[in-house]
Amino acid sequence: MRRLREVAYKHAIINAVKHGGRADLKAVISKIVAEVPEVKKSIKEYMDIIKSTVDEVNKLPLEEQLKIARENWPDLLGEKREEREKELPPLKGAIHGKVVTRLAPNPDFPLHLGNARPALLSYWYAKMYNGKMILRFEDTDPRIKAPYPEAYNLIKEDLKWLGVVWDEEYVQSLRIPLFYSVAKELLKRGSAYVDLCDTKTIRALRARGKACPHRDLPVEKQLEEFDKMLEGHYGEGEAVLRIKTDLSHPDVSVRDWIAMRVIDTSKTPHPVVGDKYTVWPTYNFAAGVDDHLMGVTHILRAREHLTNTVKQKYLYDHMEWVYPEAVHFGRLSLEGLILSKSKMRKLVLEEGISSLADPRLGTIQALRRRGIVRETIWRLVKDVGVKPTDAKISLVNLYALNRSIIDPVANRYMAVEDPVFMELSGFSGELEASIPVHPSRSETYKYTVKQGDIILVSRQDLQAVKSGVFRLMGMGNFVISRVNTWNNTPVFVASLHSTSYEETKRLGAPIIQWVLLRESLPGELHVAQGVKLLKKQLYLERRVLSERPDSIIQLYRLGFARVDSVSEEAVSLIFTHD
Repeated sequence: MRRLREVAYKHAIINAVKHGGRADLKAVISKIVAEVPEVKKSIKEYMDIIKSTVDEVNKLPLEEQLKIARENWPDLLGEKREEREKELPPLKGAIHGKVVTRLAPNPDFPLHLGNARPALLSYWYAKMYNGKMILRFEDTDPRIKAPYPEAYNLIKEDLKWLGVVWDEEYVQSLRIPLFYSVAKELLKRGSAYVDLCDTKTIRALRARGKACPHRDLPVEKQLEEFDKMLEGHYGEGEAVLRIKTDLSHPDVSVRDWIAMRVIDTSKTPHPVVGDKYTVWPTYNFAAGVDDHLMGVTHILRAREHLTNTVKQKYLYDHMEWVYPEAVHFGRLSLEGLILSKSKMRKLVLEEGISSLADPRLGTIQALRRRGIVRETIWRLVKDVGVKPTDAKISLVNLYALNRSIIDPVANRYMAVEDPVFMELSGFSGELEASIPVHPSRSETYKYTVKQGDIILVSRQDLQAVKSGVFRLMGMGNFVISRVNTWNNTPVFVASLHSTSYEETKRLGAPIIQWVLLRESLPGELHVAQGVKLLKKQLYLERRVLSERPDSIIQLYRLGFARVDSVSEEAVSLIFTHD
């Protein structure tokens, strides 16, 4: 229903523009039937929708109709599409040639759609100001958010596919000595201390805004205790390094936050440095230090990091550094798709998913495998921009955006589900069938069929055409004359009635798709539905062999699909959307 309304709106707009602002209902219906032939047999049911859409378009001023047409379907007007992207707002304090941005993923999982936003924004802003972008792997938690070896390269592959180019690359676990040196400088300045209190005691003290008994010990003692931490004298939970802040701060988490802690890497070795270190910086300490040392001028990250900004500014004040400009945008969520790393991990475990490119997931790999093209993600991120409010995108909107990009280039193919055999008869010589490769191009694929040829049609279509005239797409009009049996399998004999499409229209005959048996190729269509992955068996036109993996095609009446693999024996497809 939604697809019909979109097609009706498109053709009503184009027809109105070409005829002085008034769309003709009959002309629009003709265009709809040509693009969505399956509605022909039930056109009366849809007439109210089509008529109301045409009336809606006719109420618009011609200038508005023309604007809509040029923005969405310039090719149908004979005009070249102008790429008009939303402009990003300027960055506060940005100096051309001096802007440095950074993307800092934790390599504990591949990127998902939410990660694409800071990645693209950081890259685009660096490019806008002729600056540079840094890729920094923040992997300093080998226990709770443990990185895994494959993620480093998977993230880089995701970024390359998104079109993100970075100028410098760092791995924080290889920079541990630098963090130690900054920690010692903070201790010397009296800006940090080693806390030896147990968890229960320090939690109670912080809640009351009271100082830890170790907070004001002499600098020499603090340095001594920190050395003992580095030497392995303390175990997990026995000692931490804290940054001095305002003990009366309204957010308890800000009060003397932890900068370094002990992690037993003999039990949980790090994938890059193994068990070389046992004292590890927290996220806020490592990120804060590296942003300064790497010369980052602008941080683009989610609003959930607002508290982290507050914490890191205490570190900068202690070290007499200038804090970068921070842009905090809202959370990007996609209704109907799981973006949470923890939820995706749970899904992998519970459903036995072996690949992080599984189309049920919300990873960039999975979206790519489903046939969501990167231009769609670009436009989505540009549309939501850097607004501080949360952005909730529906799958319907994502699919509509993707469809507008892939529809002009996706070749069309006939495909049959649940097939039955049909024998062609009632004519001498040969018939030529002409199948459009794409509705907006003149290119067609020709089939030459002879009497006695066997085609495949879907069982559902057969039920609709048993009692009258029907049209085999691009070939001619037929009627079922009898049923033969071959190897205990029914073969429905279809006799030629006429070839004229005008006769099809006069009779109101349904149009069905078909696949010539000798030119068919078995296929499998994988359809993600929530946490389930359905598999549909199909037969397609063999000419699909001209496609390559990653190609996006459209199956008449079924929708768009990405070619996952293709060979002389079979084709595997991932359903994209209708």
